[in-house]
Amino acid sequence: MIFINIDKTDPSKHIYQQIYKEFKNSILERKVAENEKLPSKRNLADQLKVSINSVSNAYGQLLAEGYIYTIERKGYFVEKITEFIDQHETGAINFPSDLKEKFQSKEGWLSLSHMTSDISMFPFKKWLMYQNQAIKNHKQELSEISSPQGPYIVRKTISRMIAFTRGVKCEPEQIIIGGGTQPLVRQLMSLLKENAKVAIENPGYSRIHAVLKSMKFEVVPISLDKKGVDIKEIESSSPNILFITPSHQFPTGTIMPISRRIELLNWASHSNKRYIVEDDYDSEFKYGTDNIPSLQSMDRNHQVIYTGTFSKSLLPSFRISYIVLPPDLLRTYKQYYSNWIQGSNLFSLLTLHYFIEGGDYERHVKRMTLHYEMKRKMLIKQLLTTFKDDIHIKDVPAGLHFLAHFKTSQKYDDINERANREKLEIYSIERFTFDSKYKDDENSISLVIGFATIKTEEIREAVYRLYRIIK
Repeated sequence: MIFINIDKTDPSKHIYQQIYKEFKNSILERKVAENEKLPSKRNLADQLKVSINSVSNAYGQLLAEGYIYTIERKGYFVEKITEFIDQHETGAINFPSDLKEKFQSKEGWLSLSHMTSDISMFPFKKWLMYQNQAIKNHKQELSEISSPQGPYIVRKTISRMIAFTRGVKCEPEQIIIGGGTQPLVRQLMSLLKENAKVAIENPGYSRIHAVLKSMKFEVVPISLDKKGVDIKEIESSSPNILFITPSHQFPTGTIMPISRRIELLNWASHSNKRYIVEDDYDSEFKYGTDNIPSLQSMDRNHQVIYTGTFSKSLLPSFRISYIVLPPDLLRTYKQYYSNWIQGSNLFSLLTLHYFIEGGDYERHVKRMTLHYEMKRKMLIKQLLTTFKDDIHIKDVPAGLHFLAHFKTSQKYDDINERANREKLEIYSIERFTFDSKYKDDENSISLVIGFATIKTEEIREAVYRLYRIIK
C-alpha cells in the first residue's frame, strides 16, 4: 500500500507534481517493491479526492522517466531500479571551494586593457536593420546547419573585403570561419600535428601559446629585434610552423618592414613542410598611414596561413574570426572536418554579410579609426605630462594598444597588487613573455596600454591611478 500526502492549500504546489514526487521518492527509497502494481488512476483520484487528470499527468511523467512501466489492460507497475552506490542521505554535493567563481564588481574600475573595443559608437540600429534583412532573405538557411566552413555567401564577402583592404589572395573556398582565433588554431594544428615544431614570438600572444602547449606541441619562443621576429633564431631552431603578427606585433607594436618579410618568406620556401601563420588581429586601425599589405599577399608558394578577426573592429562578443588556408591544407581540412558543425552564430554571420555589403562596416571602421586616434593621442599626452622623463612610449601609430616603459623600483607583483587596490585594469609585459630572454632595463617595468574602452573623460583619472601605482 502506498500512502500519498497531498497539500491542497498551497496553489503554487501543483497536485500532479506532488503525486509524482511522492511516488518517485517511495520508489527510490525502496518503500515499494519492484513490479508492485500501482492503484488505478480512478481509484487513486478517489482516494486523494483529486481529478483523474492530475493522477494521469503524474503517472505519465513517472512513465517517461522510467520509474514505472505499463502493461496493456493490467495497469501500472513499479520498474526495477538499480540502486545508487554510496548514497548520501541528503543527496547534497559538497562543491570544491577552489572551483567556486568569485564575483567581482566592476563598479568604480577603469580599464587600460588591450582586449576590448569601444561599444559606445557601435551602430546597433544599422546592425538590427541588417538582421531583419538576413531574416527576410535566409529563413530556410537559418533553420539548417551551415557548411563546416561557414556560409559561402559570407566567405565570398570576406574574401572580397580582405583582398581590397589587405591584399589577401584567396578564393571563398579557402576561408574557414570560426568562433574565435583559438578554436581555429586548434583545428589548424590538428592538421599539422605530425612531427611539428612550432615557433612563436617572445613576447607574444599568450592565449595561442597556451593552446599549442595544451596540444603537446614543442613550442620555441623566438626573440624580437627592431624588425620583428629574429630571423637568425628561427634558422637556428628550425621550426616547421611559425606564428607571427607582422602588421602590428603583439604586444610590442612593431610593424615588420619589407626586408624582414622577404627573409621570412625565403626561409619558408626552403621546405614545402614549412608554414607561417600570419595573425592579422587589429590591422584595420592605422593612424596617419595607409594599411600595410599582408604577408600573405607577398606569398608565392602558398606557405602563409592568414588569420583575421572581427573582435577588434566590431565587438569581441560576436565571436567571428576566420582563417585562410593554402589549397593543400584546405584539401586535408575537408577530409578531417567534413562533418564539423560550424561554431559561429549563423544569424550573426549573415548579418555581417549585409553589414559589409551595405558599406556600413567600412564606414564604421573609418569612424572608429578617427575616434581611437583621438583617444590614443589624449592618453599618450596625459602619460607624458604626468610621468615626464620616467616614461618611454613605443609610439607606433597602429592598433588599439601601445607598449610603455616606466622607471620605477616597483616589481610586477607589487604593481599588480596595487592596481587591484586602485581598481585599474592593466597588463604587464610579463604576461606575454614565455622565457627569460625578454629583459626590462634595470629599475623599469613595461606595460601594454590599451585605449579602446577607456572614455575620454576618464583618461586623466586612469593616468593618475597608474601614477600612484607605479610611484
